Amino acid sequence: MASGEPGGGRVSGTEPVRIVIADDHEVVRAGFAGLLDTQPDFTVVGVACDGAEALRVCAEQRPDVVLMDVRMPEMDGIAATAELAAGDVDGADGGDGGDGGGDGEGEGGGAGPRILILTTFDLDEHVYDALAAGASGFLLKDVTAEKLFEAVRVVAAGQALLAPTVTQRLIAEFARQRRGALARQTAAGLPALTARETEVIKQVAQGLSNPEIADRLYVSEETVKTHISRILAKLGLRDRTQAVVAAYESGLVVPGGGVGAGG
Repeated sequence: MASGEPGGGRVSGTEPVRIVIADDHEVVRAGFAGLLDTQPDFTVVGVACDGAEALRVCAEQRPDVVLMDVRMPEMDGIAATAELAAGDVDGADGGDGGDGGGDGEGEGGGAGPRILILTTFDLDEHVYDALAAGASGFLLKDVTAEKLFEAVRVVAAGQALLAPTVTQRLIAEFARQRRGALARQTAAGLPALTARETEVIKQVAQGLSNPEIADRLYVSEETVKTHISRILAKLGLRDRTQAVVAAYESGLVVPGGGVGAGG
């Protein structure tokens, strides 16, 4: 799923990961809460039945990680994710920045808790929109307990979560169809990138890990992480997941692994 080095998350190693679960089905909330509470390094601090309640609970409880359903009444998970990722909820504060699709860095300036989207149907347009809004990754609701625990620990450590191959291709396809606000934001910031930073974001979008990028560019992994941190800051992106989405939406990288007009 993901691997890499911890970074900007709030997890200290001695304090349990604080988790909020937002889903409009009580049995789902109870099931995930029961599983997570079996782990000594997790504590479920709140549950919510819709996006609006999730924002209220997060403002009160300041979680590190939110498990967020996409389709909920009153406010859906996409809108709630956007507000949490932007740090627009009073008191909601969490990790800042991360990675997905290969290895992690705790880089990026996004405020708010880390968000894992819960879905029944793998990556669809709703999950894609949530990733573009700032979610760190997604999980199927029938995920095994071991994969659930791993995913929560990954994002709590300041990383992001994407399965590299199939997910990367699906993101590319959805990005080709949509080209939304994130594309405009990214296009506006692209001139500020150096030539090397442009090369790095293209390789991130194509699914390369930090070691692979370092090998291709004949630099250290630390140098790659520094480049990624600067890219996220210049483009106003939350983490590596958003960088992948933005690179495809802006046309910097095109489906099939090629580069767009920017390269």
